[in-house]
Amino acid sequence: MSAADLVLSILVPAQATAAAERVAGAIAETAPGVSGATQLLTRAAAGARLPERPAAGHKGTFGHVLVVAGSEGKTGAASLAAEGAARAGAGLVSIACPAGLNDILEIKCTEAMTVPVPDTSDRSFAARAASVLTELAAERSAVALGPGIGRGAETLKLVRDVVPLITKPLVIDADGLFAFAGEPERLAERRGATVLTPHPGEAGSLLNAKPAEINRDRVAAARALAERSAAVVLLKGAATVVAAPDGQILVNPTGGPALGSGGTGDVLTGVVAGLLAQGCSAFDAAALAAFVHGAAADRMAAAAGPSGLLAGELARALPGEFESLRRRASEAAEEPAAEWGLAVSFPEP
Repeated sequence: MSAADLVLSILVPAQATAAAERVAGAIAETAPGVSGATQLLTRAAAGARLPERPAAGHKGTFGHVLVVAGSEGKTGAASLAAEGAARAGAGLVSIACPAGLNDILEIKCTEAMTVPVPDTSDRSFAARAASVLTELAAERSAVALGPGIGRGAETLKLVRDVVPLITKPLVIDADGLFAFAGEPERLAERRGATVLTPHPGEAGSLLNAKPAEINRDRVAAARALAERSAAVVLLKGAATVVAAPDGQILVNPTGGPALGSGGTGDVLTGVVAGLLAQGCSAFDAAALAAFVHGAAADRMAAAAGPSGLLAGELARALPGEFESLRRRASEAAEEPAAEWGLAVSFPEP
């Protein structure tokens, strides 16, 4: 299956045609720039692209994620991103955090390791931490940078300095994106794979546009940001869009208002990094993370309603959703393709 085949998933294969029509109609309203090249595929197709879990695998097999995150009052963002990476299957997770917050995260995070790095007087990342972070990143499989790091001048300088030096696959989210406000071309200097995960406000900051302008044509905005940054862009929101620098577009049908809860985006960042660490390409990691993250929320919302979902609960639901996809992919291997795969072209606007 080519990367172009991995676009979307129908939640109920037995009702593929009806589901596809409903999803296509909904996305046509929320993502007017979707073209006829965009397709929908099944859960089985998504499951088939998940990284393998060999029986002889161990924690060293499944990659080591470095999470660069946290500032005073926002240690939760670092913790949730780390949990997202672990729940996505990463073998090891380390959190690089401001030294003054290390004790807090040592207590808060049981499975993730912590690495204190130079900080400022207000316990945020100091610019002099660049060399330390570069060395840490070189020893890991993938890096997640940005959740809860704050927007202090020194921290943003650190981000601008360190991002070009990291050669491992990198996902940048949240406050980390503001370091490149109006200058996404600076990200094109990176030598490694890059995934950006902005919400409309963050995308607007990068493109010098208002959030309403981003949402007016989400596909065009994601495509423009991907081209200018030479990165895969995961534009969050209703009808999440994944765009590649070569113009490939994915619109994700999973997820809904249950995700409107603080911290769910930090979990998503961790999931992308966890998949990168296991060897997924940048586009596949972004596409699969968006789908699984949204599908887990959908499943929980179906049981408990569209409000009150906590980010930590969402993270704990991820392994079950990954397993559901793997099982569906295994079952589909025994079925005729027509029973589990359906490509649907969206109408032109």
